Amino acid sequence: MSAIYTTDEYGRPFIIVREQDKKARTSGIEATRAHIMAAKTVANIVRTSLGPRGLDKILISPDGDITISNDGATIMSQMAIENQIGRLLVELSKSQDDEIGDGTTGIVVLAGALLEQAEELLDRGIHPIRISDGFEQACKIAVAHLDQVSDVIPWSKDDTSDLFRCAKTSLGSKIVNKCHDQFAQIAVDSILAVADLERKDVDFELIKMEGKVGGELADTALVRGVIIDKDFSHPQMPKEVKDAKIAILTCPFEPPKPKTKHKLDITSVKEFEELQKFERDAFEGMVQRVKDCGANIVACQWGFDDEANSLLLQHKLPAIRWVGGPEVELLAIATNGRIVPRFEDLSSEKLGSAGTIREVTYGTTNESMIVVEDCANSK
Repeated sequence: MSAIYTTDEYGRPFIIVREQDKKARTSGIEATRAHIMAAKTVANIVRTSLGPRGLDKILISPDGDITISNDGATIMSQMAIENQIGRLLVELSKSQDDEIGDGTTGIVVLAGALLEQAEELLDRGIHPIRISDGFEQACKIAVAHLDQVSDVIPWSKDDTSDLFRCAKTSLGSKIVNKCHDQFAQIAVDSILAVADLERKDVDFELIKMEGKVGGELADTALVRGVIIDKDFSHPQMPKEVKDAKIAILTCPFEPPKPKTKHKLDITSVKEFEELQKFERDAFEGMVQRVKDCGANIVACQWGFDDEANSLLLQHKLPAIRWVGGPEVELLAIATNGRIVPRFEDLSSEKLGSAGTIREVTYGTTNESMIVVEDCANSK
């Protein structure tokens, strides 16, 4: 390799290096072998984490975060794989996880084993397309055989013992196996609560998981309703409301403001008092309007002033503020209520209904959550 030393027009030196002999490119059978090698390496990494004696893997991210897991999907998604074929296997495990939710490790190990067998066939000079055709045929035969040997497991909404056993099996390798039965039962109950059995469809958007720091695994509970990760806006409001009629508002609890840039000149104490009275009357009017339509609890997407908050307390109207957008929608779906964008639109037909709305504290930090139960819409 010869290098030429030269300078540019500003006199800065640089070196031109002649490229070495043509860069070697693998092609044909060699390239296929390299791909198979990469796929086998990925499969061998996750292979040891399979089964009841499976070992955990420690993964360290570029930021230094440590993940310890023997869950195939987690390992595959955290591995920073450069090789394109390795990435294909990661995509394979992702699609398995999205479609079926289990068996991510098994499918990668199976793909690795099939490729290993394919390598022997390549050595005999069989063309890759012939091999893939063979796999297609073998797949059809295997599926047909599975149909012959498979059992039908009977279950109904009343008898879920077999479903419970299935859930226990798939939770066996997870962290929660300390409270095995409890989590399996929660899984079965929550799926049956939202599943559309006629269409054989489960909408996972309707199941929401909330975690809190502190406490034990055994504290986990299934709530048939909506959980809002907030507390009542005033600490003295009642912690439980029975037979709740809930007004779901997306308008803020505040006096009307001019929309453009506004400036208000006040020249005397009288005018200031008038302004104060106007604001108070505006708040009173809003609170009264909510009371008049029959609501006994308010959920608001925005916040409200401390003044509005104390008025709500005086009028014995519990309220929840800063309820997020998705939670507002879930609340409306669950209670069969309508979301009200303006105070003028409030009416008794638009209220949602729930059996109880209560505030519960969790964990060692005593963080509060609001639980809406016995809703009009059971899903």
